[in-house]
Amino acid sequence: MQALAGKRVIQFGRSARETRMTEAVVDDILIVLPPLLQTLEALSYVARYLNPPDFDQVMTEIGDPDQVLHTARSHLTAWPADFAHIRIAFDTAAEAALASFAGLRAVQRGEGDLIDVYRALRQLPRALEALFPLAATLPPLSEFFLEPTFEQDDTLRQLLAASSAGKDTVFHDHNEIGNRGGFSLYVPEYYTADRAWPLVMALHGGSGNGRDFLWSWLRAARSLGAILVTPTAMGPTWALMGDDADTPNLVRILDLVRSRVAIDPARMLLTGMSDGGTFCYVSGLEHSSPFTHLAPIAATFHPLMAQIADRDRLRGLPIQIVHGQLDWMFPVEVARHTRDALAKSGADVVYREIDDLSHCYPREVNVELLRWLTS
Repeated sequence: MQALAGKRVIQFGRSARETRMTEAVVDDILIVLPPLLQTLEALSYVARYLNPPDFDQVMTEIGDPDQVLHTARSHLTAWPADFAHIRIAFDTAAEAALASFAGLRAVQRGEGDLIDVYRALRQLPRALEALFPLAATLPPLSEFFLEPTFEQDDTLRQLLAASSAGKDTVFHDHNEIGNRGGFSLYVPEYYTADRAWPLVMALHGGSGNGRDFLWSWLRAARSLGAILVTPTAMGPTWALMGDDADTPNLVRILDLVRSRVAIDPARMLLTGMSDGGTFCYVSGLEHSSPFTHLAPIAATFHPLMAQIADRDRLRGLPIQIVHGQLDWMFPVEVARHTRDALAKSGADVVYREIDDLSHCYPREVNVELLRWLTS
């Protein structure tokens, strides 16, 4: 992440009048954007390294970016009406970030538990959703929504700058928070229909939703160029037992997306976290599954799944398993047994065990998963 360097006039491309920012607006952006992005990165750090015994240590490591943000906001001035949409986005993101930190600080003081930590971290995707539409016009935000190794990729930056102005790239279909069975979609700003694109369908964890989970994957999809779909389960979580209403819904969503954008049928990844990862096995091992690659993360698995799965489907099927040694919900031994059972059944298994990962989403694996998908 890079802060804004020096005062400058920033040209906005969304307005037909191509309004130029006033000096006061530029000054305010220079004041608030760096601490805002630092606060969001700190929350991402907590989400990645959230291991219950280490919570206090992680909170100590991130310091007090929320206090810096709070102070910066107190210095903001009134903005001209032409820039109200930017101010609203900044205010929405800042309020969500500060609310998240307030919840985390309360748990630090002994006023909550792990559930309250997860509840507080739900504010992070709200902040990211508010800011992302500004990535097309604020270069520091565009870089923020790239994977770190791509932030200084001049070719990608030029491609984004040339193609993103005025273009909507995130769509939600019946996927408001609280809705079930809808989906969110990201199409890269530089998408063209003259070639087939890899697709990632990423499934949220139990009690989650696809609208929030989109932000776990957007940076990687934007950096490498992939269509990203994040559905929401039909029920409180994915259909891990009993009647399966989710697989037909995933097929419906996939068919709808494929009717709108060019998808490479040989590069379609089904991945997911926790219950979403487990459902990758449940749905992805079916004979009729359209997905070419599976990547369950922090998931559980019963050996019986491998025994009853279609042998033709399993034979040579690329599966990448990602699991943390510190996982307190699904012990790592489960993942090791899964690796052995699937490999014995003929699958082409890649196994990755992360020594500092608890039951969290390791966003750093996304780039490698996409490269694996497209190799």
